[in-house]
Amino acid sequence: MSATASGTWKLGDLTVNRLGFGSMRLPQNGEAFADRASSDRDRSMGVLRRAVELGVNHIDTAAFYFSPLRSANELINSALSPYSDDLVITTKVGPGRDPSGAFVWATPEQLRGQVEENLRQLGRDHLDVVNLRLASSQATSSVADHFGALAELREAGLIRHLGISNTTPEQLAEARSIAPVVCVQNAYGIGSPPEDHAFLRYCGEQGIAFVPFFAIAGAGREEGARGSSHNGTVIEVARGHGATPAQVRLAWTLHQGLHVLAIPGTGNPDHLVENVAAGALRLTDEDLALLTR
Repeated sequence: MSATASGTWKLGDLTVNRLGFGSMRLPQNGEAFADRASSDRDRSMGVLRRAVELGVNHIDTAAFYFSPLRSANELINSALSPYSDDLVITTKVGPGRDPSGAFVWATPEQLRGQVEENLRQLGRDHLDVVNLRLASSQATSSVADHFGALAELREAGLIRHLGISNTTPEQLAEARSIAPVVCVQNAYGIGSPPEDHAFLRYCGEQGIAFVPFFAIAGAGREEGARGSSHNGTVIEVARGHGATPAQVRLAWTLHQGLHVLAIPGTGNPDHLVENVAAGALRLTDEDLALLTR
């Protein structure tokens, strides 16, 4: 079992296996992002090392992924540094969190500080991919000033490639008029509305990676997946393959296009193994029709 079974895609000039790993849940003691209790440090680092052993070479993170005692970036640095040449670490800027955990949003002038914070925590001299993460309230806002600030940091050599997250087709077009965009990170999964499917297909036509978040959690979002979030059809398909509902959700996501990457996150070693195995799960046309319907 290896993440290589999921196939590969390029983020700019960086080749990654399509089944990656999201670090959002690593700092918490539990699967929900809102959990305030800190995770076991050795266990979290063990999950990261095991992910790499299983062929994961695309890890998604952010400086605002932290609990009172743990930081996702620091865990990644401690567990995986010195980094292998083929490991691609993507991060995101825009949001920040104060010590109480409340979110604050950066001005264009503050983005350099967030980029430097990621560099420092990860122990890197440049960042492979930086996504501009937008707030849901910014869905109709211009991204020119913020994305332009990141484009300047890319020109300065602090960033290799740029992406955009929680975005719209209009904002993507505006960003691409400023600098190349290698990926779009949006919430997406079984049950997403038609306009989300259309956006995913458009990204594929443009050669842009589409990187869903909450592909497993669905409506549970930051709180994580719950048993009730898996509908009867997902459970039925899972039984037919001897798989878990979470594996079916991941496999369905990867079946949506060769440009689609998955970044499931967990602090549970057993769930990690299950998630990576989903990269080899091949759904039938009948399965896909049932799940899409």
